Order: sequence, then C-alpha cells, then structure tokens
Amino acid sequence: MIKIREVKTKKEQRAFVHFPLKLYKGNEYYVPMFYGGEFDIFDPEYPFNKVCDTACFLALKDGEVVGRIQGIIQREANEKWGQKRVRFTRFDAIDDVNVAAALFQRLERWAREKGMEELVGPLGYSDLEREGLLVEGFDQPQTFEEQYNYPYYQKLLEAYGFEKDADWLEFQLRAPEERADQLVEISRRLLDRFGLELVQAKSNQEIIDDHIHGVFKIVETAYSKLYGTMPLNEEIIDNYIKDFNLIVRPQDLVMLYDRNRQMVAFALMFPSISEAVQKSNGHITPMFLKRFLQDKKHPKVMDLGLIGVLPEYEAKGVVMVMIGLLVNLLIESDLDHLETNLILENNYNMLNILKHFDKRQNKRRRVFKKRIEK
Repeated sequence: MIKIREVKTKKEQRAFVHFPLKLYKGNEYYVPMFYGGEFDIFDPEYPFNKVCDTACFLALKDGEVVGRIQGIIQREANEKWGQKRVRFTRFDAIDDVNVAAALFQRLERWAREKGMEELVGPLGYSDLEREGLLVEGFDQPQTFEEQYNYPYYQKLLEAYGFEKDADWLEFQLRAPEERADQLVEISRRLLDRFGLELVQAKSNQEIIDDHIHGVFKIVETAYSKLYGTMPLNEEIIDNYIKDFNLIVRPQDLVMLYDRNRQMVAFALMFPSISEAVQKSNGHITPMFLKRFLQDKKHPKVMDLGLIGVLPEYEAKGVVMVMIGLLVNLLIESDLDHLETNLILENNYNMLNILKHFDKRQNKRRRVFKKRIEK
C-alpha cells in the first residue's frame, strides 16, 4: 500500500533530501545538488519561502520511501502571467505509475485547497534553478546547473495526464573550423565602432561590488518575456550571489560597457564541476574541495550559463561581439567545448547566436502541464 506523507519533521526532511541519492546511486550521469543547501528549502527564512507557498511530500511503500515531490506556488510568477499554477519540482520516484499518481494526487489536493487551477513542471522557485524533465540525451554529461532523470519519468507524467507545455534544447559548442578568425576580427571592429569596453573583473568581490547588479538588470530586461520568468527581489538576488561566489572565477564573467559606463551585455560561464559533485554525492568533503578547486582552475569544459544583451543593443551588432569573444575563448584556451544550459526551442535570438559555432544538440528538456481536477 502506498502512503503519502507531508514533510514536517527533521527526520522526514532528511528522507526527502536523501532519496535521490539512493535512487541514482551508481548512475554515471546524475549530478546531485549540494547536500547541505537542499535543507534550505525547509527554512521559513529562505528568501523564496517569503514570497511562495510550498509543500513537500514523500511516498512510502511498505514503510520505505519510494518517491518525493515539492509543490511551489510562485505568487509573483502567477501574477505576472495571469495564471493560477502550482509548480512541481524535486520529483523523483521509482518506476511505478501508482507511486507517481499518488504523489501528484496529493499535490493536486494541496493545490486545489490553495485555489490553483493547473500543475506545471518540473520548475523551481525561479527560472535560474533546475527545471525541465530530461526527454532526450540520457547518455550525455550533465551540467551541475541542471537535473538528470531516468527515461521512465516521462512515462510516469504522461500516464497521469500531463502534456507538453514547453521544450528547452542544450548544445555542445566548439569554435567553427572555417570562420573562427573572421568572427574574432569582426568582434574587435564592432567594439571600436560602438565605443564599447570589454571588462573583466580582477576578483569576485569586485564583481559583487561593481557589476553583479548590472548583470541582474540585463537579465530582468532581456529575459522578462521568456517562459516562466518573474521579478527577483534584493534578498533573492543576494542569495544567488552567495552561490555564484562559490563556483565562478572572475574571468568567467565577460562584460561590455558603453561610454556612459552602463553595462550593455554579458556572458556568464561556469567551470564544469559535475564530476567533483558526483564523486562526493553533493557533500563538501576535503576530497571534494581538492577536486573542485582543480576543476575550477583547469576546466576542460565550461558551462555556458547566460548570455544577456540589452534589447536596444541587439540590433547594433553587439551580439556579434559576444560571439567573437566566446569563439576567441575556445581558440585560445585548453577547453574542449562549451556546454550550454537551457535554451527555449523558440528562443530564436539565442539559436541565431549558436549557428556561428560548430554545435551539436545533445539534450532536450520538457516542462509539462495538467489541469487540476475539481
């Protein structure tokens, strides 16, 4: 018999966080989140919990945990998009449609009590978190920023009545064989023509003090019309800055400023730390720190987190400047490739950027939706 229990006690919180580590034990593609940080979602003072309603549930069969799910009512996103949606995230389950159905039925009940009309996910608190169900690319390396899942998850969702709402694509990028030098030269000329300055900070503290709020301003402006986005308050931004400071090196944030010292574009990358996190199961141990620091110092793969350009500069060729800078990085470094994170399949501005690289689509993720039964 399957029982669903809402997570309330410390013991239940530990079971919720531990379950995917058990489910994916020995899987070469799964990359866990940082173990300690996962407990933040249970803290009432966690910045997102001040602007969201949330609940977590465990599925038990014969006394053993066999599934989990978190529901999030992102009030600001619902207000922005005129929706009454509950997001689901941290969904993990054994290959059993009855277990998945029991979890979703309990989440629907909670959502209905809150006056919601639709389930959608996997989606986190914001679009800067892990989102989307992997539906293609199960044998591909995963970035730390995104979630791996078993192929049967799609069957579990569709059996319950979920259908596609949106897809994201992911790519591996390498420098083009024929036009690389030309793209770099075009980038340099455009920098001079528009009077733009290429800026790279000397330290993470300089980024935080002088640049990071310019990055978030561009994110808010350039990404505001994309699927699932919502405004971020200062406390939430500060929380993201804390995580940013752990992973990113100063040279991984490339910024363009105009003559008025306004940031007009940026590219944010992350050294791939997936293997280090895998080997430690997300725990920060001495061995993890050693490998983590090695991977940060000499990465072979960089995760391309975000590229942002102010809308008024897109038509001026600034996008070509960013392309040239990234191509130059691939030419002059020891990197094997850039691994993109999620790109909406209808985000044609970003897809047009990628056509200048030697690219290979290697993953697809999907967000699903379902009307809540009354």
